[in-house]
Amino acid sequence: MTGRIHLLDTRLANQIAAGEVVERPASVIKELLENALDAGATQIDIQVEEGGTRLIQIRDNGGGIDRDDLPLALARHATSKISTLEDLDAVATLGFRGEALASIASVSRLTMTSSTDDSGVGWSVHTEGRDMEPVLSAASHPRGTTVAVRDLFFNTPARRKFLRTVNTELGHLEEVVRRLCLFNFQVGFRLTHNGTLRWQFRPAPDEAEQRRRISTLCGQAFMDAATPLLVETHGLSLGGWLGSPSVARGQADMQYFYVNGRVVRDKVVTHAIRSAYSDVLAHGRHPAYVLFFELDPAAVDVNVHPTKHEVRFRDQRVVHEFLARTIHRALAGLKTVALTPETQAAGSVVPSVVAEQSLLSLAVSPGAPGAGVAWSPQPATPVPRELRDSLSDYLAPLRDLPDDAPMPRPEALPDTTAVPGMPPLGYALAQLHGIYILAQNAQGLVIVDMHAAHERLVYERLKVAWETGRLASQPLLIPQTVALSRTEAELAEQGREWFSRLGFEVDRIGEEALAIRAVPALLPKADILPLVRDVVADLREHGQSTRVEEAINELFGTMACHGAVRANRSLTLPEMNMLLRDMEATEFSSQCNHGRPTWRQMSLAELDKLFWRGR
Repeated sequence: MTGRIHLLDTRLANQIAAGEVVERPASVIKELLENALDAGATQIDIQVEEGGTRLIQIRDNGGGIDRDDLPLALARHATSKISTLEDLDAVATLGFRGEALASIASVSRLTMTSSTDDSGVGWSVHTEGRDMEPVLSAASHPRGTTVAVRDLFFNTPARRKFLRTVNTELGHLEEVVRRLCLFNFQVGFRLTHNGTLRWQFRPAPDEAEQRRRISTLCGQAFMDAATPLLVETHGLSLGGWLGSPSVARGQADMQYFYVNGRVVRDKVVTHAIRSAYSDVLAHGRHPAYVLFFELDPAAVDVNVHPTKHEVRFRDQRVVHEFLARTIHRALAGLKTVALTPETQAAGSVVPSVVAEQSLLSLAVSPGAPGAGVAWSPQPATPVPRELRDSLSDYLAPLRDLPDDAPMPRPEALPDTTAVPGMPPLGYALAQLHGIYILAQNAQGLVIVDMHAAHERLVYERLKVAWETGRLASQPLLIPQTVALSRTEAELAEQGREWFSRLGFEVDRIGEEALAIRAVPALLPKADILPLVRDVVADLREHGQSTRVEEAINELFGTMACHGAVRANRSLTLPEMNMLLRDMEATEFSSQCNHGRPTWRQMSLAELDKLFWRGR
């Protein structure tokens, strides 16, 4: 039986709010660092003890807080960042709720010292205990603010029991710092734990400094295989670094996506990026990336979660389409090129990539976060008629020969040394065990997996042939009925033309039912009813669906695997060279459609090292 309704006292209300905002030391440092960044700091020093449970101290050189505002800063819902409802509709700061400091103070011993000028004179406010009464006193302090949070959860032992080991809590805390360092390049950061320096970064005003910071935070392997990206169109901007499929990971633990400077985990974003990478990732692998998405603050709602980790876009369909297409085109423009000593890490054999000029127009804009390659669409080259009639014309003679037929060989190998304008993958030298093509390029030795490479070429040609025309339909003798919710049926009805383009004929036959009268001819044996339900669910969740494309691409993958040249098939040198040239001109050719690499580079330096040359 509940009692009479009454107001909660301030301390209890703050601790309830703390349950939403302060989960662990990492939650505290996130709020404090965001406040420092909002204050315009260019240098932030972080001092931590015992994983943050004993001490978290943040010192910044921002604008500081006035004497009279210091006690108010510890009150609930007190903020300098918004004043009206209109401000809330277009939040441009990381913090704005005005509850973080009050929540943190309710479960710790908090001291905040600040100065708004260069006089060295400041003021300090301290709070702890049951009544949380702020105590104000004079203090010496340079321009900026220092917040010290001691003995986290000292007055809520039940919450303290849920904390993990010092190393675990430190790992979570460092991840928060990493996320903020990866975007705020204009700010220097210094992190110490128990008196030991962990990280120190100077401000990174140019791309070279930014790359160095990312290499430290994400690893040199990621940076070596990442390509810069900067795309701006219709008020939307996407910059940063796309990780090559060759550095895909077993966990989604290196995915940093920022919306107007705020790192978020958003299902629309995740789905769009996953769709863009779908053709180049092996099953169970996850892409790595550091991406910065900018749009009108009024077009995104950041006030949907207490920790501000989630956002809601006003037009999810537009955002999804922009992200998926932009990243897909950028990945499609990554062509095979030779490694250079400057771009190749010691011992690495991961191929580097550049954007294909015929598909992307390039522009470099150094200095801004995520500055790098920008593209604008160019008129597509018409698909030749012969491309639609043949999967691999240059290997057509092989189809007419028995598997054990000997292939003619030239009398002598071509001279491939110091050839002016040598192509990226060079010129073929020989086959190895009927599986690999060995080629020489300007950097050294190129090894190509013949089947994997040709499989990608066939796969891409099948997709191009499909995309150039309407997908054929196959009528059903007996229409199938699928039951949906009223909202889903309305979505399907509104998207009837879209279904038709994919080869479906769909009619709404009731408030909660659809009739499927025709299906894509390429998917005659597919389980259609679950597929249609999944497509409609995607339309409801993301504004569009890639289910049909994924099913068709899976079929294309099977066809390509069977249509590709098999292992132990001998090829002539001209045929090998034609395969290499086709790889250089084909999208995604560095990986087969199962995500396996198609080629590897070994530099002369690596070969010399194998044989101890130069010692």
